[in-house]
Amino acid sequence: MEVLYGLHPVEEALRSGSERLDRLVVARERRDEKLERILSLARNCKVRVSLEPREQLTRIAKTDTHQGVLAFLRDREFLSIEDLLSAEIGRHRFFLALDGVEDPHNLGALLRTADGAGVDGVILPERRSAPISATVAKTSAGASEHVRIARVTNLVRSLEQMKKSNIWVIGLDERGTPDYTDFDFATDCVLVLGREGAGLHDLVKKTCDYLLRIPMGGQVSSLNVSVAGAVVMYEAMRQRRAASVQPKTAAPSRPVKPRKGLGSL
Repeated sequence: MEVLYGLHPVEEALRSGSERLDRLVVARERRDEKLERILSLARNCKVRVSLEPREQLTRIAKTDTHQGVLAFLRDREFLSIEDLLSAEIGRHRFFLALDGVEDPHNLGALLRTADGAGVDGVILPERRSAPISATVAKTSAGASEHVRIARVTNLVRSLEQMKKSNIWVIGLDERGTPDYTDFDFATDCVLVLGREGAGLHDLVKKTCDYLLRIPMGGQVSSLNVSVAGAVVMYEAMRQRRAASVQPKTAAPSRPVKPRKGLGSL
């Protein structure tokens, strides 16, 4: 059973109405307005609550940063690529795929940004990826309970499947072209982010329809993956919002701004 800790992550899990919530454990030493709000939500959701000494919560969470509240969650059932593709969205779809992000703090930060930027689903490989742990959940501030996540055996095969569904596969690479701001995100696409330090695997990179880059004005050549992902996801959200208020026209058969493909790199 998965353990979730911290006021904000537990509150978001309750607000999400997750059926995975089994019970809450609260430190009997803590009594304040924030905790009372969580207890009220738990009562409304009919989630069991028990009181334990703070030391017991620390032993269960294996950290003393639990803020006096833990939630026990039943094991997560991940979605499939078919689940993501079959969802009725009513607008251009925007997905995020992570190619080997193994730091739980980076994964949590990316899930939080994905939720904030309105991403329609996140694709994670079964191997070479951080599990959705309590650390991920806390770093995501509870967003891991809101974001639709698919776990796949073969990321390249899944990206090829998305391409067959007319979804453009967009990789982020420091040697890519053009800049991310020159790409038209007002289309069906999936943004692919690579490993910490090493970037995209070669086969994943070859699968991408386009490789974009974030221009750097300093001495370092790239950003942390969670920061880079946030930059591009919010640019995509900005463009997509702008496009939604424009007069409706026929959907383009390919991204409308001129750019080079992989064959030009």
